[in-house]
Amino acid sequence: MLNAIGVIHSPFREKFGIPRQPGLAPSAVGEAVLVPPFDREEMLDGLGDFSHIWLVFLFHAAVACGWRARVRPPRLGGQEKVGVFASRSPHRPNHIGMSAARFLGVSRRAEGLALRVSGLDILDGSPLLDIKPYVPYSDRVTAATEGFAPTPKPALDVRMDNETDQFCRDYAGETGRNLRQLLVECLACDPRPASQRDEREFGMRLWDVNIRFRVRGRTAEALSCANITDRPADQSDS
Repeated sequence: MLNAIGVIHSPFREKFGIPRQPGLAPSAVGEAVLVPPFDREEMLDGLGDFSHIWLVFLFHAAVACGWRARVRPPRLGGQEKVGVFASRSPHRPNHIGMSAARFLGVSRRAEGLALRVSGLDILDGSPLLDIKPYVPYSDRVTAATEGFAPTPKPALDVRMDNETDQFCRDYAGETGRNLRQLLVECLACDPRPASQRDEREFGMRLWDVNIRFRVRGRTAEALSCANITDRPADQSDS
């Protein structure tokens, strides 16, 4: 039996637009917040000596959908199927995910002890199941083979007009969040569904901002940004 030890706060308030692997968007900064009785400083003693940590979490938004024996990885264009255990799909029997994140430090929040992390690819509000240090000499296997994902996909060029750029700068001034850089990193990864790689207009949400974009050829165009009014009052740094 598993018990959540905390919750992960990230810029990604919906599944669409989340980078498909950790570290692809270094500006995706958030917090892994430990809640009582697990928010004890002694449980983190020595963790500050590590630059990166493993976050083990629950794909909570996928639980109601159940699990699948075969899935369609985006890397294969969303058409070809592989076994679920040959993928990182959230539609797993136990819906458990793990992600390596850069560890930036610890602070105390009203809800618990918060570990600040970056490079996230995790939905906001995901239950945190465990934390482990990332150990390069054993976790990085240099002779490993990559299956159907041998190399990173080429990044898209990203453009935005002056109005969108100014919105990002104003937002950074109000919240301290680097929306512009995060937006560039996410769009460069091409967040469109693998089966919908056309030039239609798409929308995604980063923090409390709704973003409209489209992709033409190898260029992603940020079309507009607009505030959503349900910004959490206590997560300005997440």
